[in-house]
Amino acid sequence: MKEVLRKHITSALAELQFPTVEIHFEVPKIAAHGDLTINVAMLLAKSVGKNPRQIAQAIVEKLHLDTKLISSVEIAGPGFINFKFADGYVVESAKQILRDAEHYGKSNFGNNSKTNIEWVSANPTGPLHSGHGRQVVIGSVLANILEWSGFDVTREYYFNNAGNQMRMFGESIYARYRQELGDEYLFPEHGYNGNYIREIAQEIVKEKGNSLRETDAERTYFKKRGEEWCFAAIKKTLARLGVQHDVFYNEDTLYATGKIQEIIDEFKKLDIAFEKDGAVWLRAEAIGADKDRVIVKSTGEPTYRLPDIAYHREKFRRGFEWIIDIFGADHIATIPDVLAGVKALGYSPEKVKVIIHQMVSFVDGDDVVKMSKRNAKVFTLDELIDEVGVDAVQYFFVMRSANTHLEFDIALAKEQSEQNPVYYLQYAHARVASILRFAEEQGFDIRNFAGLLATTNFDLIQSKEEIALLKLLLGFPDIIQNCAASCEPHRLTLYLREVAETFHRFYHEHRVINDDKSLMQARLVVCIMTKTVIANACKILYVTAPEKM
Repeated sequence: MKEVLRKHITSALAELQFPTVEIHFEVPKIAAHGDLTINVAMLLAKSVGKNPRQIAQAIVEKLHLDTKLISSVEIAGPGFINFKFADGYVVESAKQILRDAEHYGKSNFGNNSKTNIEWVSANPTGPLHSGHGRQVVIGSVLANILEWSGFDVTREYYFNNAGNQMRMFGESIYARYRQELGDEYLFPEHGYNGNYIREIAQEIVKEKGNSLRETDAERTYFKKRGEEWCFAAIKKTLARLGVQHDVFYNEDTLYATGKIQEIIDEFKKLDIAFEKDGAVWLRAEAIGADKDRVIVKSTGEPTYRLPDIAYHREKFRRGFEWIIDIFGADHIATIPDVLAGVKALGYSPEKVKVIIHQMVSFVDGDDVVKMSKRNAKVFTLDELIDEVGVDAVQYFFVMRSANTHLEFDIALAKEQSEQNPVYYLQYAHARVASILRFAEEQGFDIRNFAGLLATTNFDLIQSKEEIALLKLLLGFPDIIQNCAASCEPHRLTLYLREVAETFHRFYHEHRVINDDKSLMQARLVVCIMTKTVIANACKILYVTAPEKM
């Protein structure tokens, strides 16, 4: 429909000798305002030198639209042009849902663009805590959305196993190891103090006895052993949420293969890096910063900026056309410098999309749950899953925009009521499934979509509730594309809430199971279409679409 309208509008502009402008369609926030709207008249006002409503009126008069497709065209507000679909067009278009079935919503919008999405990337210094859940879910859902939209997606985990935090991690395990042996050994002041540290130490004692009491200063064995333990735990937790990565990229390979030194040498060659006080700095003016930035400390240890720049360079070298990074708010300070470094190396920072998700707070009754891997007060992601279930975890973490704070209401997540958005959605799916089971018992072949398309009297679908529901279902492919283009997966949950509400409204207003077999079949088809969209969306969200509740 958008392309048909765009063609007519473009023709009208040419006939009126108006300048060509880009035509963007929006869905009006109020249903009474129509199904699509454009602001072309406002965009033309300055160049044409006329009132936007006058321009809109002139455009509308030149449009010759098929009334079987568009039932009305109205001018609203300062000059918006609103289009309302004809009911017959809506019903006819909805047949595509049955034709595409489990593939409905998929497109080639991404044109098979090679896309890298990196997320989670938690340091292997402990299990995933509940705060990690937001990033876990946002990344996995967005990756699915991108694939449904025709992008060639590589899911990546940056295995951050270098730096001081890993040395401290190894020291923490070694200290607990010595204590498990009965030694009076001082635990590091800033060590990792979770129970899992002692668990790892106990495993080492069981296997190695006291043979590692005297070991190298960096506690290499303990760091490696802890790293393996933590990463196995992380992968196990991710698997519970259905999350799988295609690539695990180890940070230490950047050092082992000389990529870090390569970046330093190139920056110096470009004269955007210099040495001072034993450290290596990036020139402020070269990266558009307010002051020079340290990339290698006087101790010889790189700051986060340097390996991140090297890592992104490798992503470009691997041929990715679009790079998506999902970070917590603690990364916000270094991102501009990393992008500036990438640009200095000759790569386009516009091809890097950085999503910063804000913090999560958890409410459990009147208590606020706090988390810290180092003080041992950890509410792990596994514990959250055990408490509220996989579906609630998946849905709740993605139902708000990443750039806003999220309060995770544990009590609400366990509540079986329409106030719980995931329960409300699943109830809609289960209700449809129940209707369809009954219809099947009455002899309806509800699984033969081709047969339903051929034998259903679609003219019987005519109530405002049915048409409103079908219009909403027809918007599913656009929602997926919009989520992909904006990298905002929360839009899908907002859409699904509306689908559930609209379906329940239709169900309460119209008896699906009735004595008129033709009418019953027509309404069953509407139910099947609803179930198809909900099931496809749930697949993207890694949320169960239950047949019974």
